[in-house]
Amino acid sequence: MARRSDHSREQIREMALDAAEAIVREEGIPHLSARRIARAIGYTVGTLYLVFENLDDLILQVNARTLDELYAEIEAAGVNAPDPEACLLAMGRVYVEFAARNPQRWALIFERQGGELEAVPEWFQARIGRMFGLLEEVLARLGGRHGPEARKTAARALWGGVHGICILAMTRKLALGGDVSVRTVTDSLIRNYLAGYAAAG
Repeated sequence: MARRSDHSREQIREMALDAAEAIVREEGIPHLSARRIARAIGYTVGTLYLVFENLDDLILQVNARTLDELYAEIEAAGVNAPDPEACLLAMGRVYVEFAARNPQRWALIFERQGGELEAVPEWFQARIGRMFGLLEEVLARLGGRHGPEARKTAARALWGGVHGICILAMTRKLALGGDVSVRTVTDSLIRNYLAGYAAAG
């Protein structure tokens, strides 16, 4: 068992987050517990709770790291796109590909968002808002008469659809509707949504 003086508070924090990610990735969400994380890093649960408020706080910070990684990939995907539609298609593809590569980490974002905390912290809400902000910026480039509130709603409606496709794919239920790839379905959703969005604007 490591002594408390072996690592700084920040080092213990990073070790715990790394361990939690590894447990989720390799063993699945049901195996994630404070005791399991503490054992993985060689500290006690008590030491863990000197760094984190509780397990939900730790999980929220794991999810924040996942969102940061996802945001960076989505942002990079749209940089070289020639037009707004191509940008959103690239972003949608990155989202479903990220979920496919990281199914447990992706699922953890939606299964656990600080359930025992009094409220989801502003810093975490800001990460989610930043993600939607990317979409709103692209929608603004489409022009038309849509104002900020309409773009805000549209960004959430569009990504709600993409997220739904991800869930169906990850739970192997998309195949029940026939032999159509996730990418094909995602592209179709985005193209058709944008067509309706443009027509309404």
